[in-house]
Parts: sequence; C-alpha cells; structure tokens
Amino acid sequence: MNRKKTDQNPKPKKQQLVRGQALDLTIANLDEDGYGLAEHEGTRVRVTGAFPGEQVRARITFSGQRDTFADTFKIIRKSPERLAVPPCAKATSCDGCPLIQMKYQAQLDWKKGLVEGAVRRYPALRDTPIHPVLPSKKPLAYRTTAKLVIAGKFAEPKIGIYLRNTHEVIDLGDCQLHHPLVNRITAATREGIRKGKIPIYNPKTGNGLLRYLVVRVSEHEDRAMVVFVTSERSFNEIHHLTKFLQKAVPEVTVVAQNVNNSTGNAIMGDREYFVTKQQTLIEKLGDTRFSISPRSFFQVNNDGAQTIYNQVKQWSALSGKESVVDVYCGVGGISLFLAGSAREILGIESVSAAVADADKNARLNGIRNCQFEAGDAAELLSGISEEGFAADIIVLNPPRKGCAEEVLRSCAHLKPKRIIYVSCSPVTLARDLNILKELGYRTSEIQPVDMFPQTTHVEDVALLEREHENA
Repeated sequence: MNRKKTDQNPKPKKQQLVRGQALDLTIANLDEDGYGLAEHEGTRVRVTGAFPGEQVRARITFSGQRDTFADTFKIIRKSPERLAVPPCAKATSCDGCPLIQMKYQAQLDWKKGLVEGAVRRYPALRDTPIHPVLPSKKPLAYRTTAKLVIAGKFAEPKIGIYLRNTHEVIDLGDCQLHHPLVNRITAATREGIRKGKIPIYNPKTGNGLLRYLVVRVSEHEDRAMVVFVTSERSFNEIHHLTKFLQKAVPEVTVVAQNVNNSTGNAIMGDREYFVTKQQTLIEKLGDTRFSISPRSFFQVNNDGAQTIYNQVKQWSALSGKESVVDVYCGVGGISLFLAGSAREILGIESVSAAVADADKNARLNGIRNCQFEAGDAAELLSGISEEGFAADIIVLNPPRKGCAEEVLRSCAHLKPKRIIYVSCSPVTLARDLNILKELGYRTSEIQPVDMFPQTTHVEDVALLEREHENA
C-alpha cells in the first residue's frame, strides 16, 4: 500500500498576534518614525514608548499583514538614555513627541546616526564628512505655529492632535513644545467654546461648526494670530469667541475665520474672513523682517531657521559679486537673508501665493536685488539657462520628497561653483546627493540641525562643490 510521505518536522505555523495581547519584547533599535523595533517569533513589532536596549512589556494595538504595532505599558529593563522624569506629563499617552523621554544629547546622537545611515547607503557618499547635530537653543517651547484639531462636545472640548494611525484626538493641554502664548490661546479657546456653547464639527455626521484652531506667534512682536477653521460661514459665534479670546489673551491682535467645508484632510479652506482690522504679523530673523498672513509658510522654530540660514550664508561665502538662484524659495527666507551679500538673487517657487509673500517681504525690507518667479522649477531653470544666466551659487530647499531628477540636471547644467542643499529628509537628501555626484558635484560636508527637538525629524544642510574635471 502506497502511503503519502509526510514531513517528520513540520514548520510551526506563524501565530497571528491579536489586538490586546501582551508581550515581553527586547528593543533592538528605533526606526525613522521613533518606534522601537522588536522581533517576536518572526514578526517585527513596532513599539511606542520604547528605546534601544530596553526590555518592555507591550500590548498589541494593531496586527496586519505588513505592520504590527504595540504600546509599552511597563518597562522591565530601562535604557541609560531614558530620562528619570520626562518634561511632559502626557509623554506616555501622546505620541506627538516620540523622543521626549530620551536625554537630549542621546536624541542628537541618534539623529546623526539617522543621517549617517541614509547617506552611507551610497558608495559615492561614504566618505562624506557628517558633523555632529547642531542643538536647538530651546529644546522645549520652540514651536511658534500650531495647527490643532477641535473635537468632542462643546461642554468638554478637546483641542489637540490625532494619535498616530487613528482618528482619536488627544487634548494637548499645556504642550511642552508650544510657545507659552500658544498654550494660553488654546486654553482660552477651550473655555470660550464652553461658555459660548459653540458646536464642534463632527466628521462622521458633517454637523457642527468648529474644526481646527491655527495659532501663529510673532516672537519679535510678542503678538499672535488666530485662525478659527469652520465648516461654514458663521459670523455671530466667531465674533463672540474672538471677543472672549482677546479679553483673556490681549496679545492676540489678528483673528480670522477660514471656511473649510471639504471632507478631506486639508486644514485650511480657500478663503479667510478677518474679524480684526489687523491682518498680518511681523516676525524677524536676524535683521530681516517677514510679514505673516494666515496661510504664509514660515518655519515653526525661529532659532532653528536662523541656524540654517546662517549655515547657508557661511557656505555661500558671498563677496557681493555673485548671482544666486534660490530654488523652492517659499516666502523668500533664504533669499532675503543672503541679499545683502550678493549681487543678485533669483527665487523660484511653484506656489504663486508664496511668491507674492516673497515680493511683499522684499519690499518690507527695502531689498531690490531679489526677483521671485512662480512656476515649475525645472522649466524655469531651463529657461534661465537658455537666456545665458550665470549662476554662481544655487540653493535647493525642496519639500520632503526632495528634488525631481530633471531639477538636479537643470541645476548642474548651469554649472554653479557651489550648490547648497537644505533638506528635511535624510533619505531623499542622500538620494539627490548621489545623483548630483554623477552630475559632477561632490558633497564636501553635511551639517545636521535639530530644528524639531523631541521629535524624530532632523534638518540637514549639505555643501556641494563642482568637480571641474567631470563637470
């Protein structure tokens, strides 16, 4: 009789982890989002609130085909880099600042490792000097801009952020990263909603009025702008809320209502209605002034921005004779910062509203050697190349996705002596530096900057120089 052969040592079937299950895990390292990484019977688990070298007890919050997440509820063996007492009482429940329980120097060391890991993946970049991360002057209370979700009922409103991977809003209270004025405004708004019984928007039903609270602070003026984002135009409720807020926090000098009736994730709608006569704030970085309107882009950490601008200026080594192209110039921050030391600066930006702000900021500072153009970066760079524009220095400051390869090729075609690349993503920075190497530009050095302490984000400034024999 023929019998089917059976495997004498069958491979054990991988057990599916389930939500609510508790596990003891050993953390190997942190990923770029600040999750501790652990292995459990062949499954990679991403753990909140855990640092490398720690043994923790964690509860599974989600288990899917690709990712498994867990929350730490007990630390069995602590890392020496963990603070005995974190600066925030909500450190274990709010995941907006994944590194806030880590000693600050350890944060800086980890961020340098993050940059090194991204850059060293490319053989052509392996010898590139990467400096220690420049620390923030203020590891806490540095955020001058906040965009917060309003949720719940008017009797007990929540003003805060979404927990990662959920639609649950955690009320931030006195957030340790926010400028103190932001926290005062948030507290007063919460009380104003209660007293005025202002209905809060419910995304499931589409009912309610208040959706978001946007706050911007001018440290230079010690004043603030508040934007109430609502589902519809409703003057009466916002007028009374504004009166309550300005009485509680007199530093609020600009208040606007922004109407956003979309169902997507965009915070701001297309139009503002100002409740106050004043419509802008003035902020200063160094000696340069900037006009801030409700939708102007401006760095949330002024000291960090100035550190980056100073680094760009130092590496530009301007003598007053150079032509500079500032690609992805935004509202003109770097352009205006360099203007006094250059012959001429051309700023390129795809968002026309940002270009209008840049022009306004140039006039505000009496700067006449800056020109700003709106349009596709590659097309504009190609155009000025055809016109014979000689760029001595190009500054690149792209969004997180980095530069399109055609932009990098257009930059190299202009043959500047130096390219200075400002990046908010080590991964896309390294990719683009590798492409520029192939196009004849060697990365001389990289300077990481801690623009966002307590978070996993790190900014970088890279100096590239033309290799004449290859260019």
